[in-house]
Amino acid sequence: MSILGNRVKRIEDVRFLLGQGRYVANVAPPDAAAVVFVRSSMAHAKLLAVELDQARRMPGVLAAVDAGSLGANPAPGFPPIPRPDFLQRHLLATDRVRFVGQPIAAIVADTLSQAIDAAEAVVIDYEPLDAVIDPRRAGAHATTLYDELGSNVLPAMPLVEAPIPDFSDCDVVITMEISNSRMNAAPIEPRVAAAHWHADDTLTCWSSTQGLHATRSQLAAVAGLPDQSVRVIVPDLGGGFGAKAAPGLEECALGCLSRIVQRPVLWVESRTESLQAMCHGRAQYHTVTMGGRADGRITHYHLHNLADAGYTPTGVGFLPFLTGMVAQGCYDIGQVAYTFETVLTNTSTIDAFRGAGRPEAIATLERAVDLFAAETGIDPVEVRRRNFIEPDSFPFATKTGSVYDSGRFAEGLRLACDIAGYGQLRSDQATRRESGSKKLLGIGVASFVEVTAAAPGPQTEHGAVTLLDDGSFRVDFGATAMGQGTETTVAMIAADGLGVGVEQITLRSGDTSTIPHSNITAASRTTQVLGPTMVDASKQMVEAAKSIAAQLLEAAVDDVVFDQGTGAFAVAGSPTISIDWPAIAAATEVPLATVGEFAQESPTYPSGTNIAVVEVDAETGSVELLRLIAADDAGTIINPMLAEGQVHGGLGAGVAQALCEEIVYDVDGNLLTSNFTDYSILSAPQVPSFETTHYETPSPNNPLGAKGIGESGTIGSTAAVQNAVIDAIRHLGVKHLDMPMTPQKVWSAIANASAPTPTNASSS
Repeated sequence: MSILGNRVKRIEDVRFLLGQGRYVANVAPPDAAAVVFVRSSMAHAKLLAVELDQARRMPGVLAAVDAGSLGANPAPGFPPIPRPDFLQRHLLATDRVRFVGQPIAAIVADTLSQAIDAAEAVVIDYEPLDAVIDPRRAGAHATTLYDELGSNVLPAMPLVEAPIPDFSDCDVVITMEISNSRMNAAPIEPRVAAAHWHADDTLTCWSSTQGLHATRSQLAAVAGLPDQSVRVIVPDLGGGFGAKAAPGLEECALGCLSRIVQRPVLWVESRTESLQAMCHGRAQYHTVTMGGRADGRITHYHLHNLADAGYTPTGVGFLPFLTGMVAQGCYDIGQVAYTFETVLTNTSTIDAFRGAGRPEAIATLERAVDLFAAETGIDPVEVRRRNFIEPDSFPFATKTGSVYDSGRFAEGLRLACDIAGYGQLRSDQATRRESGSKKLLGIGVASFVEVTAAAPGPQTEHGAVTLLDDGSFRVDFGATAMGQGTETTVAMIAADGLGVGVEQITLRSGDTSTIPHSNITAASRTTQVLGPTMVDASKQMVEAAKSIAAQLLEAAVDDVVFDQGTGAFAVAGSPTISIDWPAIAAATEVPLATVGEFAQESPTYPSGTNIAVVEVDAETGSVELLRLIAADDAGTIINPMLAEGQVHGGLGAGVAQALCEEIVYDVDGNLLTSNFTDYSILSAPQVPSFETTHYETPSPNNPLGAKGIGESGTIGSTAAVQNAVIDAIRHLGVKHLDMPMTPQKVWSAIANASAPTPTNASSS
């Protein structure tokens, strides 16, 4: 019997629960010197001088360097960026600083406290420049961040072209500006890295990264070494969420610093540094127009996306494209156009954060659907039902260039409504309003489709199986495990194919000296790409073992059969005599080893519906999330418990963005949310027990039929909670409220609302 689809407990949790997790700071060389970076205190200024002499004389200081003395090549960036010369990023600021927190100099000292003291002794001479902070004003700002560009608007990049719809024939048209606020990934473990430059001009780096080999390539390029001269080791990760997809400028500098001081170095980012200088996410500003018929049929849609890149373009090379890939959502809309432009601002760079471009698209689309429903006077659930893409329409080509692989969008909505008791919730809401209660009930619905394993070209991942002397197996894999249950998933798939228990699988990953290649663990891609690779490696192992079993059984290879349920080889028709894996191992002079092969040619498109139920206190503006229901279609589920865990994490992230999380700068570019007192992250007591269910529409794009699940919760819950809060106060005259919907913002909206408007008709 197959173990796939069963609730197998996470095998990685034992070491974490026993305090045996090993992170970069645990495994760095014990004689590593401490590194501290001196950061810009100004958002925009010419850098006139960096005085390091006093710092160099401080106790314990081994080196104090600026850009000129670091000896590093510029870091390569991420294509597609408009100009090749714009890909280069200096690790330490050269002629100009462009955001508060940009590294200017680096101090290496025997101890962390000595490095901190020396950093405070560095004197920097600035010539202030006007700061460009608001992305909505960046294009017209008199000050430009890069003189060679001549503008803060990046040149347009290729996109699927579609004419802007003509809304003149629509019965109903809504237009709205919607902001998707800037966030921080806030992993439990901030960025941490160590490096040791060896006497033979090779480099070993320990990194908290999501991309083993991508990090090696970046570090090699910066250090001027060939890839094979750099070894990267990735131990346990305390969360990544996209923000650790690539090494930061600080990490890239460590190899050169180790070369200078001739000993290992360690950098541990502080929480304030993490909030300041780790890439941020989201930061998109949308103008949306939706039109259709009075009967609730949506016929026209245009989304224009103004994307904030921060001080340098990294994630903007792909994030707006991901937004465009799902801009049409779950709906069969005749005329759709997606346009975007990207601007530079004097803020930390924008890059991937859980969902990476898709939460932004769905939050805007689902707000627009609710606004459209309000204008037509039709219940928002019914409007969604009337516009879904039908199940027999797949593969479905959207107007923005995506090809959805499979889906049953109406089924997700039905399941979520049934669990929520949608009709009763609307009745309860009406009762409260009629009674004049100040505790206002809001019900928010968001149906979504997202894209996973989305990247140019076929998607591959390394996966290999080796039969060990005792008949157990070692499984090597390239993907980075960072809390999502990768080790359990890989062990389950390999064990299932080999007919053994997961306890007979030993896992190895996270080291370029033993793993030949890997891809960045991102875009919810691991199970659907690595999974089939492991299936293939396991099948190859079974086939290789059959020839040995045939010799031991004195039978023809073609007559040997493998029982996947027992992990035994026997002759067809004579099952009483069998050979197990320990016997196979004992009969081989050289251990059997196989490498799986699989390339996924197209991305997959998970989908689902979230329903949020909130209570808004009309007198204080406080919001309490009462319930959050998630119905998800991630194709074939390998382990329901892991899938639920991933959905729970995503739901928490989405709720946090909707209600409290936001990176805020003042007009001069100073970060106002530089610690967890000012940057409000969500804690467990602030959310109810989530109510989740799964339904499976297998993907045709891989043999497992799997789709991604790691980000779906983030994509649906953000819009559902936002819609719920606005639904609670809409009858008071509040049509829209941007995230995060803090008590002050909600209270102000209620206080400043116009006269009450009629409520919508309801349907079950």
